[in-house]
Amino acid sequence: MSKTMQGVYLTRHGGPEALEWREDIPVPTPGPGQVLVRVAAAGVNNTDINTRIGWYAPEVTGATDAVDQDVEAGGWGGALAFPRIQGGDLCGIVEQVGPGVAFKPGQRVTCPINLPRPRPGNPTGFIALGSEIDGAFAQYCLLEADDLYDVTESPLTDVEIAAIPCAFGTAENLLTRAGVTAGHKVLITGASGGVGLAAVQLAALRGASVAGVTSAAKADTVRAQGASETFERNAPLPQDSFDVVIDVVGGPTFPGLIRALKPGGHYAVSGAIAGPIVQADLREIYLRDITLHGCTHQAFEVFGRLVEMINAGRIRPLVSKTYPLRDIAKAQEDFQSKALPGKLVLIP
Repeated sequence: MSKTMQGVYLTRHGGPEALEWREDIPVPTPGPGQVLVRVAAAGVNNTDINTRIGWYAPEVTGATDAVDQDVEAGGWGGALAFPRIQGGDLCGIVEQVGPGVAFKPGQRVTCPINLPRPRPGNPTGFIALGSEIDGAFAQYCLLEADDLYDVTESPLTDVEIAAIPCAFGTAENLLTRAGVTAGHKVLITGASGGVGLAAVQLAALRGASVAGVTSAAKADTVRAQGASETFERNAPLPQDSFDVVIDVVGGPTFPGLIRALKPGGHYAVSGAIAGPIVQADLREIYLRDITLHGCTHQAFEVFGRLVEMINAGRIRPLVSKTYPLRDIAKAQEDFQSKALPGKLVLIP
């Protein structure tokens, strides 16, 4: 095989101009316990854009579409090593394996975006694919065999599988941490986006009654994925009504989300596209025994359970559009416009 590959380098934090299409990227060689995966498809996510613009830096306090400052440590784990190949959503084919690996060339695989790395003193440690290590925005991706899952027999297409890891992994983790079960009333923000639609579908599969916060134009799409009702963005929410709130929006809506919970309810968050700094009345939290869950680390069993659903064909993401990988800037522009529901996917 060729010693070089095509792909996209993130050369620094910044706008789309920080993305550089290259055709001379060295193809990595798998070492012991490693697998070289030929990328079949790679999903587009908020986190790719957030990492590019440096939104994770602590000095950034605004919404994800309003970063206009230079940052040095804007990745999930702090400072990035540039150039970096981004892309946390992967569906690929095993190309080569290193010593001690059970996978065989030709198997179809995927993996979570958050790769667990627990260690003494930090049981929730992780690294992020496309942030701390190179990801799927290239023809090949090098991964540890222990991070990969076989999806060869899944009835889903490569594009559909590539739309699952970040959105459905995040959603399943949120629902797991909040303890969503049959009979619960669940409110989901950003319900027409990748994570939101996944959470709607997965919560409905658990037997929960689901309400989604979305625009009127996308309400039918959210209902089609399993929501029984929808609320307009920024509209008042009924108080003391939900067992669980699943939030990926944050920002000024936070107080209303807390008040929408029943006493003893659970609020789980894994995103803040409307802004990470929120206003809270702590009395509304402690006097009503509200539990807050910050959700990023994914236990092994969370993604393992998701893979079982992938292989059984029990879940199917909504993919609105695909693009050639070299059109990544256009794909991210369309993603940020929020005009299309569900997922956008890149093809190397």
